[in-house]
Amino acid sequence: MGDILSQSEIDALLNALNEGDGDNIPVTEDQSKKIKKYDFKMPSKFNKEQLRTMEIIFENYIRLVSSFLSAYLRTTIQMEIVDTSQTAFKEFSNSLMSPDILGIIQLKPLKGSIILEMSPAIGYSIIDRVLGGSGLGIKRLRDFSEIEKVLLERIINHMLSYLPEPWENVAEITPKLEKLETSPQFVQFVSPSEIIALVTISAKIGSTEGFINFCLPNLVLEPVMEKLYTKYWFNVPTDDNSEAYAEKIEVELEKTNARVNAVIGNTYITVNDFINLQIGDIIPLDTYINSDIKVLVGSLHKFYAKPGLSRGKNAIQITSLVRKEE
Repeated sequence: MGDILSQSEIDALLNALNEGDGDNIPVTEDQSKKIKKYDFKMPSKFNKEQLRTMEIIFENYIRLVSSFLSAYLRTTIQMEIVDTSQTAFKEFSNSLMSPDILGIIQLKPLKGSIILEMSPAIGYSIIDRVLGGSGLGIKRLRDFSEIEKVLLERIINHMLSYLPEPWENVAEITPKLEKLETSPQFVQFVSPSEIIALVTISAKIGSTEGFINFCLPNLVLEPVMEKLYTKYWFNVPTDDNSEAYAEKIEVELEKTNARVNAVIGNTYITVNDFINLQIGDIIPLDTYINSDIKVLVGSLHKFYAKPGLSRGKNAIQITSLVRKEE
């Protein structure tokens, strides 16, 4: 229960209201703690939980990408999430240099595009490794040649192929590199005041260090915003939809491929007999010609069957099932 106002505090409050001077209304210590500053120029679009969820998503992503790049470039790759925050798009675009590596990416079926920004130092190092160099890159910045852009597009497409898996709990996305730009003036596709989620990744290729940024506008993520909570990923089906959930599992299980082996028979021979086997030698088995043979599903004995032919091919006919008690 809140504190009870004294008579003097009540009188001061009434006088302030009667005089129209609301600014002089006394504020208690508990009330002042509830006051929060709000920036109307840059409203908050992502809460802390949503930003933390995106950080988890991209932590899983860089684990996959770093493994791929290490094998592809044949060198050590270190990647780490440096920061996950929200900012205005103009703040992000003002921080870009020229030349830069800017991949415009569509996340179908989500509308709009996101940006993958890679520092030139990392780009030059990747190109140098792909062309057989040591990965040191170049000392002086210059624009990328057409051949270098093609190589970068190929690498970025490989990197994007690992993006759907970390995002599968949020949305089934199909990333597509729409175009690759090296000048920041060609990536003004959203309003400068648009709020974006910015994921900054530090990357180290050999001795070369740089940053990779993912710029995700609010307009792109808005349809899946309610799913950007880790607690959403672990929801247990309720009794109302448990039947539908069970039917879905059954349908998926029916599509599962299972390896089935028919074992004609078994036997034991010495290593010496095995080494000296010749064409035409006969190996006695532990079954008779009229015996049922075992049928294994995976490594489990599930059926008995008779061998034979069907349409000119070897086949078996199931004769009985193996119960659990057998």
